[in-house]
Amino acid sequence: MKVRIDGVTRDFRTLWREGKTVKMINQRKLPHKFEIYSTNSYIETAEAIRSMTLRGAGAIGVAGAYGIAQAALEFAESSVEEFEVKIRDAAAILVKTRPTAVNLANAVSRCLSVAGKGIVAERVKRIVNEADAIAEEDLESSRRIGDYGSQLIQDGSRLLTHCNAGALAFIDYGTALSPIRFAHVQGKEIFVFVDETRPRCQGSKLTSWELKQEGIQHAVIVDNAAGYFMRKGEIDMVIVGADRIAANGDVANKIGTYEKAVLARENGIPFYVAAPRMTFDLECSTGDEIVIEERDTEEVLSIWGEDENQAILKVYITPRDTPALNPSFDVTPAKYITGFITEVGIIKSPYRENIAKKLSRRLV
Repeated sequence: MKVRIDGVTRDFRTLWREGKTVKMINQRKLPHKFEIYSTNSYIETAEAIRSMTLRGAGAIGVAGAYGIAQAALEFAESSVEEFEVKIRDAAAILVKTRPTAVNLANAVSRCLSVAGKGIVAERVKRIVNEADAIAEEDLESSRRIGDYGSQLIQDGSRLLTHCNAGALAFIDYGTALSPIRFAHVQGKEIFVFVDETRPRCQGSKLTSWELKQEGIQHAVIVDNAAGYFMRKGEIDMVIVGADRIAANGDVANKIGTYEKAVLARENGIPFYVAAPRMTFDLECSTGDEIVIEERDTEEVLSIWGEDENQAILKVYITPRDTPALNPSFDVTPAKYITGFITEVGIIKSPYRENIAKKLSRRLV
């Protein structure tokens, strides 16, 4: 992704590995400060995922793979028996940090599956290589999603996004923002309505930051304003990302996605979900089986921001000791989804049949 620092534009990945160290853009500091955060062990990487120092389905999937690579390198001097026990324990710690997004569990499982038999050194090498391969696949999938999805975007389109499914949520490009990036590069005049996405405001903080870096026209709107602009005919398409997609096409995504899908249907607006194969969970039959993460109620009761003196402050926006509920995701039934934008093309209804068929194809 393009990042302007002190007037100079540079390219960054959201996260990358340097030996035993994993480096990442610290998303808790954005948009007010650009900072690279480093983790030196799988425990530190797990905490970075849990605390949302990095977030987004693809990014935490790659971080989970890198975390297992860190664990394998850390346990490289262990006996075979000790290695098997320790690597499984490390996997469990990483996976439980964020239970809804399936990319994390899938990536960790893939790394464990290639470990195989043999001496520890060989197992470590296979795990590390697989983690690096997952990162490169994430990058290529996002690029292909942008290529396919941009074909749906017409010159002059006005689009709505929810949460952040951009480069910060993956290695680069993103999912929902990838088609928008590609359309912009193709010279299409586009405008993006950016849902703020309470309570963590990933839209107003992260999506707006990404679009500003790329020079894409946009405006942040409060979550409750989407219906207003839809009814006025000012939104032509909705594109969102996903954290887990069931075999029947039901989608778990950031809280508030469901209501945007219902509004889009009511107003005759196409509603697309952009996601790579890693986000589909074919062992999950419907959205009713998806575990929804409940996060700290402090996220609802307070908000972080920068004051006029550029000091970062946490302020409470409710009376103290107010009860709150904080489901981090909701499930959008497949019937509200116009199609899925994936690295193997656009998937249309009937979803259970077409998802299984399309995802079985190999990339060429």
